[in-house]
Amino acid sequence: QVQLVEAGGGLVQPGGSLRLSCAASGTIFAVYNMNWYRQAPGKQLEWVASISRATRPNYVDSVKGRFTISRDNAKNTVFLQMNSLKPEDTAVYYCNADLLVRPGDNPLAYWGKGTQVTVSS
Repeated sequence: QVQLVEAGGGLVQPGGSLRLSCAASGTIFAVYNMNWYRQAPGKQLEWVASISRATRPNYVDSVKGRFTISRDNAKNTVFLQMNSLKPEDTAVYYCNADLLVRPGDNPLAYWGKGTQVTVSS
């Protein structure tokens, strides 16, 4: 059974930093795109950043220059380094990955359960 487990959320003051991680475990043949999304209270789910094996990372405009997405392919893990955090970054952050469980199958999207990030003084 494939699982994505996020870690690293918490409470931080404005201007501070946090590093989120998301590890995929279980029977995995290949990992394609890995993504971070977030959902603020009362708002819709928002895409934050993506990273694939072959292309440059992409970011939503509101986090460009402050957040950095990276991945460790050997450990099927994706990271989100968040610097210069603002109150408007407060949200539950979700990891999403396109995974291939068996060769010949189509990749499927898997989601983690989320980790809370709160930016407040």
